[in-house]
Amino acid sequence: MELLINGSKMEVPSSVRTVSELIEHLKLQNPIIIVEHNEVILKKEEQKLAKLSPQDTLEFVQFVGGG
Repeated sequence: MELLINGSKMEVPSSVRTVSELIEHLKLQNPIIIVEHNEVILKKEEQKLAKLSPQDTLEFVQFVGGG
């Protein structure tokens, strides 16, 4: 399935069906990840329920420390 992730087209397996499964597939491990799915910001609990469809648009924002 083709998705648009952070402005880039990406092919993901059809076994990845939800936003939380996509986060696992992409190995995003930061505990704080802001997700926008088709222009809607998802709460953490909504990520498990949000179903993916071909051509969906997602934006992931992770906060990192540093100085």
